[in-house]
Amino acid sequence: MAVYTDVSDEELAAFLEGYDIGGVLACKGIAEGVENSNFLLHTDAGYFILTLYEKRVDPADLPFFIELMRHLADKGISCPTPVAARDGRMLGRLAGRPAAIISFLDGMWVRRPKRDHCAALGAALAKFHLAGKDFALTRPNTLSVDSWRPLLADSIDQADTISAGLAAELTAELDHLEAHWPRDLPSGVIHADLFPDNVFFLGDRLSGLIDFYFACNDAFAYDVAICLNAWCFEPDMSFNVTKARALLNAYRAVRPFTQAEFDALPLLARGAALRFLLTRLHDWLRVPEGALVTPKDPLEYLKKLRVHQGVATATDYGLSE
Repeated sequence: MAVYTDVSDEELAAFLEGYDIGGVLACKGIAEGVENSNFLLHTDAGYFILTLYEKRVDPADLPFFIELMRHLADKGISCPTPVAARDGRMLGRLAGRPAAIISFLDGMWVRRPKRDHCAALGAALAKFHLAGKDFALTRPNTLSVDSWRPLLADSIDQADTISAGLAAELTAELDHLEAHWPRDLPSGVIHADLFPDNVFFLGDRLSGLIDFYFACNDAFAYDVAICLNAWCFEPDMSFNVTKARALLNAYRAVRPFTQAEFDALPLLARGAALRFLLTRLHDWLRVPEGALVTPKDPLEYLKKLRVHQGVATATDYGLSE
């Protein structure tokens, strides 16, 4: 269960005294998610998500995340929104952690996305990018290309215990990406973590986007590349071009790609694969004793990286110029 901080009944009741959402009827930890402690909170006023921000989240970033959700909701993007306390604050402290109450979003994430799910995701991502264009706050991407060398250095001595030759393979890939990474693509606020478990559906209809705690400013096409990795591979790690074509065409029907974005997409997909490989490798090698969350296998993203290394142009993803 991904709950790192326990909350007593007394602490919760005292915290909720500052809100106009009634008394607690139930509060249950949510097993999914790996960064924060999340609880499904049921009060007299309905259902909410209570989030305690754990040590991996910089408290200085919280205003960006909270205000972004408000901004997106105001622009018509379906997403959870923070609930203000009586004094207007949207952030408080509970059990020694920064905490917020967020509105509950109906829907479920899809374990095996189909073509239509990928198309809906592509359109929603493009609308998200457009909606964030006039967002006033900024946050650098602390997990972009400039951070990958230190991440690799932290794990390189043990990388070959995961897979023979992995250290050399990752070093060569990072050398290539650093030398060719595009720096002048259209940019703005991106989600940066739009995996299937962060997209809710009601039936086949996309009902909303959640979990904006990696959101930052970076290239829009890099966000698309993250989604290609997260949505368009099958369990056997084969790349599904039909899903990719649906995602990409739905995206560009809302926000067209520039030629530079089209040309950069294979490299960005390699970078996105390496980013998640490195963070997974870091976590895999540092599982604390008694951990409640099972780390994700980094080799999944090694296989994806190798697929992207064989891609010549974006047309291999099903995208026509």
